[in-house]
Amino acid sequence: MTAVAASDVVFLIDVDNTLLDNDRIVADLQHYLEGNFDRASAERYWSIFEALRTELGYADYLGALQRYRIDVDAGGPEEQRLLLMSSFLVDYPFAKRLYPRALKVIEHLGQHGLTVILSDGDVVFQPCKVQRSGLWDAVGARVLIFIHKEQMLDAVQRHYPARHYVMVDDKLRILTSMKKSMQKCLTTVFVRQGHYAVGSAHTTSYPAADFAIERIGDLADVDPQRWQRAARRSECDTGEKVMNANTANCTTSARDCGSTT
Repeated sequence: MTAVAASDVVFLIDVDNTLLDNDRIVADLQHYLEGNFDRASAERYWSIFEALRTELGYADYLGALQRYRIDVDAGGPEEQRLLLMSSFLVDYPFAKRLYPRALKVIEHLGQHGLTVILSDGDVVFQPCKVQRSGLWDAVGARVLIFIHKEQMLDAVQRHYPARHYVMVDDKLRILTSMKKSMQKCLTTVFVRQGHYAVGSAHTTSYPAADFAIERIGDLADVDPQRWQRAARRSECDTGEKVMNANTANCTTSARDCGSTT
C-alpha cells in the first residue's frame, strides 16, 4: 500500500457562495422558471425542493426535479414541460459565476500548500458544477464532496494528511463545527459572501472565525507566512488516517457530468 505524503498545509475550500456565486445561479433558475413555465408548476417544484433540502440537509436541484416528475407523471403537458429544466441546470455556464479572482486565489494558495475543494452536495449536479466552473482542474482534481462535510473530517484527513488545515467557507456554522473537532489543527476563514454570510440568523449564533474577509479575492493578498506559522504551531495526528493514494479522490462523477449512469 502506498501512503499519501503529508503536506505542511492543506487549504480546504468550499464552493457555493465561497468560490462560486450560487445565489446568482439560483436567481437565474428562478427567472428561467418564471419566464418559461406556469406559476403553479414552478411553485410546485420549489415546494418539493425545500422539502427535499430539509430531508437531506443539502440542496439537490436534480433530485427535486426527479420527485417533481414522479408527482406529475399523470399531469398535463405544461407540468411535463418543466422537466426541460434539467437541460438548463446541466448546461448552465457556471464559469461565468465564479467570483472575481477566485481562480487567482486557488493559484496563490497552491504556491503555499495543497488546495482541495471540500463541498456538500449530491453525486451528479455538484460535481458537474465544480467541473463546468473550472474549479475541478484548478485544484488538480482534488475534490471531495460529501453529504455533510463537517461530519467527515476523519475521511478528509485520510485523503489529505497535513500538519495544518485551513478551511475557507461562507457558513459560520460549518466553520464552528469543524473548529470544535479539529481545534488547533485548523484555521478557519470566514468569507462574507452570500445570504448565509450576511443574514444575522446565520452569523450571530456562532463565534467568530479565526480570520474573516469580505470577498474571496481578498485571500490572494493575505501574507502566506500566516499559514506557515499556523502549521509550525500545530501538528495534526493523521498517521492512523492515511489511506491508499489511489483513493485520494472520493468524487468521480464529474467526468461524466450530467450522466446518472
